[in-house]
Amino acid sequence: MSSILTNNSAMSALSTLRNINSNLNSTQDRISTGLKVSSGKDNAAYFAISETMKGDSGMTKAVNESLTLTKNSVATARLGAEQFSDLATEFRDKVAFAQENKGGLDEIESDLKRLVADMGAIMSQSTFNGDDLVNAAKEDGAGGAAVAGTMDGYGAVTPGATPSAAAPDRDIITGISRDSAGALQTTKITVSPVDLNAQLETFTLIADQFAARAGNTADAGGAAGVADGDEYLAAVLTLADTATKATVDAATSLGQSEKSIERQQEFLTKLSDNLDAGVGAMVDANMEEEAARLQALQVQQQLASQSLSIANQAPQNILSLFR
Repeated sequence: MSSILTNNSAMSALSTLRNINSNLNSTQDRISTGLKVSSGKDNAAYFAISETMKGDSGMTKAVNESLTLTKNSVATARLGAEQFSDLATEFRDKVAFAQENKGGLDEIESDLKRLVADMGAIMSQSTFNGDDLVNAAKEDGAGGAAVAGTMDGYGAVTPGATPSAAAPDRDIITGISRDSAGALQTTKITVSPVDLNAQLETFTLIADQFAARAGNTADAGGAAGVADGDEYLAAVLTLADTATKATVDAATSLGQSEKSIERQQEFLTKLSDNLDAGVGAMVDANMEEEAARLQALQVQQQLASQSLSIANQAPQNILSLFR
């Protein structure tokens, strides 16, 4: 039956064209944005998961960047500690040389004082952006000023009222994770500051009045039959050796902390890349598929438009019945 009021063929063709146009618009959106899931209406589950993963990736990158500052602080302190250790070794060698070579004690004392000055300069410059990991501020570990000890003519040291001490250990955040319930958690490593000032105080005490004390030939006290100067030299050599070993330990500790941070940064870089790849796998559009789909939909659109045009001409055929 033919009708001038209802054109079923046109309605069917129009519905088909609407569907094709809708699919074409969706395909064009995916091509222009590069995303197959750009909002919750596209795929609610994928969208929610991908947004969470994007947030985790962003936090991971932020932690990685903050670790760069910490690593720079540790690297600066480590470099200073290593240079300090080299000077400490040279200081100890000069004290050892003085054990049996007392002809140039004044010159040795001058060299020792110069080394102490260089150590102090290095220590004061071993901070990064105000971050002090070597106790360049000369504190007692609790924020107060350290008070240096004293040394007698036999090389015995009496500690000061508030001895120099390293600052408390620091917990450094190295990553963000989620538990089984999705709650955020942090991972940490410990960085231990060192106390170069304590060793500097020891070297300072040794260098002070070194020539006079080392050259003292009297036997006024201490071990009987041993010159006071010889007792002093033996004692300060032990002190210098202990202090030198402490500087080596300090440089080693800082080096280990720096390496730990580098390893963590390397892991965080790989982790953020993996998170980004996971997000991409869920929401990124496959451009090869979208290109093929676009071509097919454009052809379908042309055919549907032609079909609708033909269907719209059907009522005109009714006129032939009245001729």
